[in-house]
Amino acid sequence: MSLLKRPNGTEDILPSVSRDWQKLEEFLRNTAGAFGFQEIRIPTFEQTELFSRGVGETTDVVQKEMYTVTAKESSFTLRPEGTAGTIRAMLQNGLLNEALPQRVYYILSCFRHERPQAGRLREFHQFGVEMAGSALPSADAEVISLAKQILDQIGLKHIELHINSIGCPNCRKNYHKALKEYFSGSRDCLCGTCQERLEKNPMRLLDCKVESCKEIAKDAPLILDYLCDDCKTHFEKLKSNLDALGIAYTVDPRIVRGLDYYTKTVFEFVTTEIGAQGTVCGGGRYDGLIEQLGGQATPALGFGMGLERLLLVLKSQGISLSEAKSCDVYFVPMGEQAELKAMQLTAQLRRDGISAQTDVMGRSLRAQMKYADKINARFTVVIGDNELEQGEAVLKNMKSGEKISIKLDDKFVESFSDIEIADRLADEIA
Repeated sequence: MSLLKRPNGTEDILPSVSRDWQKLEEFLRNTAGAFGFQEIRIPTFEQTELFSRGVGETTDVVQKEMYTVTAKESSFTLRPEGTAGTIRAMLQNGLLNEALPQRVYYILSCFRHERPQAGRLREFHQFGVEMAGSALPSADAEVISLAKQILDQIGLKHIELHINSIGCPNCRKNYHKALKEYFSGSRDCLCGTCQERLEKNPMRLLDCKVESCKEIAKDAPLILDYLCDDCKTHFEKLKSNLDALGIAYTVDPRIVRGLDYYTKTVFEFVTTEIGAQGTVCGGGRYDGLIEQLGGQATPALGFGMGLERLLLVLKSQGISLSEAKSCDVYFVPMGEQAELKAMQLTAQLRRDGISAQTDVMGRSLRAQMKYADKINARFTVVIGDNELEQGEAVLKNMKSGEKISIKLDDKFVESFSDIEIADRLADEIA
């Protein structure tokens, strides 16, 4: 019988790697909390209409990449991104009726059926934040500042911030007209999808990944030349806010983002260190989304970070977020009574927050010592008939080889803690 394998475009996160995931998630939670964001958790799947209305029917996500199932004539879709579901949850649970702005963050898995490659999977994990209630450019700057602080404090290098404004529905009318005029002369050279988009949503042509369409689009009109006065002012104030915060940026008029709900500010943090998929964080404003999903008109903005991409960049730059957790003490029992005593002492240490293990494989003394060395145990304690009779055993420092006697009584945990602290301090001094 052949071995079953994981689906293409998914990954197994093994124990040797999950430590970095845990450390990264802990850091993300703490940093978001320092900015006043609180965690929200939403369902893995939603009604398909949520994404077709919110993300946009002309986007690649909705047209090509969603995992959708029909159950009893109802259509459900595995979430392809986090914003639409989060806004739905905020609306349905009345969060927008509370004090504004509302600030939430999430860590979740998303699903898109696309060609797997480095930094792009069919099941991927995302950290995201959403802020609802403020239309001010200072809110944009604060959200960007949060993203930058995360990237800076985990030690990433060579990350650049690119910003743009894609205007509002008012100023985009003239821009859409200019795009239609520009692309109409090359209609026959566009891919089939872009030929459809040319009539429905010409801005989507700027986000096409087909090389021939990208070549045609490189000289297309720029949205910055079509911004209304309000959008121009908003963008200029955003840049002033970023300047005041000391955040360097590049204005990139080609950024449109891949989702239809964006308005005004869009931004990306990019790197060249993970191949073609160089965006490690992307976001912007979506002032019309809440109204589009049935709520009162409320300005909002946010961003998403792909955790796999963050970890790829960390690995490429030789940055590890965590060290392998070693076993503090490994008990080596010899005989049935010794096994029981070792189990009792192991449980006592664990209740005190100390990492402890004992043999559960029936190994010999020699094999147990080899195993203790393999798992990087800091100390070992051999317990046999003599140790049980005397009520004490030898604690061995596996690094230095030093040995001391230690009593196997109720004060074992307390005395071991003192020894462990002294040992760690000695390592730091050395």
